Amino acid sequence: MEYTVQKLGQLAGISTRTLRYYDEIGLLKPAHINSSGYRIYGAAEVDRLQQIMFYRELGVNLDSIKDMMTSPTFDGTKALRDHREKLLEKRAQLDALINNVDKSISQTERKMSMSDKEKFEGFKQILVDNNEQKYGKEIRQKYGEDTVNASNAKVKGMTEEQYADVQKLEDQLFINLKAAMETGDPAGELAQQAADLHKQWLCFYWDHYSKEAHAGLAEMYAADERFTAYYDKVQPGATEFLRDAIIIYIK
Repeated sequence: MEYTVQKLGQLAGISTRTLRYYDEIGLLKPAHINSSGYRIYGAAEVDRLQQIMFYRELGVNLDSIKDMMTSPTFDGTKALRDHREKLLEKRAQLDALINNVDKSISQTERKMSMSDKEKFEGFKQILVDNNEQKYGKEIRQKYGEDTVNASNAKVKGMTEEQYADVQKLEDQLFINLKAAMETGDPAGELAQQAADLHKQWLCFYWDHYSKEAHAGLAEMYAADERFTAYYDKVQPGATEFLRDAIIIYIK
């Protein structure tokens, strides 16, 4: 079956403006233009649009989607399997939060009691799941299954106070890192305070701390664009500055 822009937009629940933009950037071209000048989309374009919308639902930006889907190695069937796995992960996260909310409602209505630990179980599970999704493969290869599993268990076993403390530590780390970068000295007092805060933060996640592992993690931060993007939110170059400060700190 073939569709005009308007019909395909109605079918997919997106605007015709979006479809025209996808055409302009080369992400989704129509099968052909008819004699009246209308864009016409066929079965292949419908399937491609479905893939695009899956990626968008998972938070992937358009440039990355285009790079993946125009690659000669792109496998549509494998992409669908990957989408399914990620959607199952999201469903598990939502189920955990729904269960948490249900318990909170029951407690409010005095149908049951809920421990402080239970109140935060859903959030901690999402934290573990997100870390696994983003970095799981790399950190398991680098540190081993047992180390990562022990770290995940430690996160899920955090008390309410510990969970709050680790969030405060992370906030303070970013504040100190920004101030330290203004001095330009990774060996200075502010930078070394930031490195120490980072060590304290790690100890909430790691079962055992070692200088060598800390140094290795700092190097991985600077080498991996996902970690770099996370710490460079402070300002560009923050990741490399933190790495340098950590290397000095552990010595």
